[in-house]
Amino acid sequence: MNAENVTAGTIARLTAARLSGDPATVISDISHDSRRVGPGGLFAAVSGAVFDAHKFVPQVISQRAAGVISERVAPEGFAGVWLQVEDIRKAMPVAAAEVQHHPSRELQLVGITGTNGKTTTAYLIASIPEQAGEPVAMTGTVEYRLGKVRRKADRTTPEAPDMQRLLREAVGIGCRTAVMECSSQAMDFHRCDELEYAVAVFTNLTRDHLDYHKTMENYWYAKLRLFDGRLGTRPRASVINVDDPKGVELAESLERDGLKVIRYALNSDADVKATNAEFSLKGMEFQLTTASGTRDLHSPLVGPPHVYNTLAAVASGLALGYDLDVISAALEECTGAPGRFERVHHSGDFAVVVDYAHSDDALLNVLRTAREVVKGRIITVFGCGGDRDRSKRAPMGEAAGSLSDVVILTSDNPRTEDPEQILSDAEVGIKKTGKPYSKIADRSEAIHQAIHEAGSGDLVLIAGKGHEDYQIIGRETFHFDDKEVARKALDRRESILIS
Repeated sequence: MNAENVTAGTIARLTAARLSGDPATVISDISHDSRRVGPGGLFAAVSGAVFDAHKFVPQVISQRAAGVISERVAPEGFAGVWLQVEDIRKAMPVAAAEVQHHPSRELQLVGITGTNGKTTTAYLIASIPEQAGEPVAMTGTVEYRLGKVRRKADRTTPEAPDMQRLLREAVGIGCRTAVMECSSQAMDFHRCDELEYAVAVFTNLTRDHLDYHKTMENYWYAKLRLFDGRLGTRPRASVINVDDPKGVELAESLERDGLKVIRYALNSDADVKATNAEFSLKGMEFQLTTASGTRDLHSPLVGPPHVYNTLAAVASGLALGYDLDVISAALEECTGAPGRFERVHHSGDFAVVVDYAHSDDALLNVLRTAREVVKGRIITVFGCGGDRDRSKRAPMGEAAGSLSDVVILTSDNPRTEDPEQILSDAEVGIKKTGKPYSKIADRSEAIHQAIHEAGSGDLVLIAGKGHEDYQIIGRETFHFDDKEVARKALDRRESILIS
């Protein structure tokens, strides 16, 4: 047996498991996905709210899996390895990290948490090692990347076995740096346990995901996992937005514990700061001040929220040891994440922008950005997700009405809820503002109507779905891409004008 092989007995000891079967059995991989389990693999049988993975045990055994890790007692007569644990979600990351030999210890891993800005910040940070000529790994809402290889993301933060496997692959292709979004729910589900972070980033905290967390206190406590040691270790450096009140609280707490903190801000004293910011539809520029020097930084990203994202990336790059010249060059070229204030280019004299904003705070941020860069009206198309936090629907309606000139309320992903009821919930907030609005449940029709109404100097904002290329209606998923629909609407408008 190779000295580096991990045995069932080792995993049993680390996870406090009750072991049935041969403790010397070598475990080569672990997965919660029955389709991925092959010879030598350990199947993590997770019982969720929707389905029970134990029904796939016969399948994985037929695929020559080494065994199963589960919260249940081993079935009588089970022939392979069975590890019974108290909490499968806590056990998975421990087992996966051991099987993959703790790859995060061989990388500079950056974790990003916060309500808004995680995805764009991840793209910006990842651009820094790329500028230095290094391959980089990244996971997030839009995609997973391993050097030049990209694949569509299954979820914002992968399950622990998938993340450990991906980081091992990253080490294998020569990555020194990996960047990941750490969602609050993922951390609650222990997907980020047993990862050792070189840098942890806090962007901001505003209302979101209260359908799951129930209270802002619970939401905040989940975010704190990235910093307080509950994941296994504490980050070597923390990059904190101290224009956010919770950021100030977090920074002071970490410093009291003697931990390294790099503060960033526009309006507060900070280690990394921006002043004299100017914005247009072509991008933004500001004076960057750091302990390593100052720069006049020009970025293709648009709007004040992206100043914060850029500052977070600068601070992270410095914490990782990159030169300020390399950092600046990377950020001046990086166009950020798809579907984040992304323009749909056309020849007309008005702008069309697609954005992922799907909370009231995010919607306010993108509308403030739009106000900074357009002279005409803002026509906003937005909706709210079904089977999700209903408490944010009226606030989203109020946010849309407060800074838009015209609002078209439409469907997002209604899922199993009545689309008209979702629209009515959001309509309560719009009515408070007194702004003109209409309700068009069909999202394609709503986008066509907004573009038909646009005049010279106006901006059409299509909010809520951003990079997504699908719509969930009932229990079915259909292809739907806001950018594609917008282009069709623009072509139709152009053909009408020509005729």
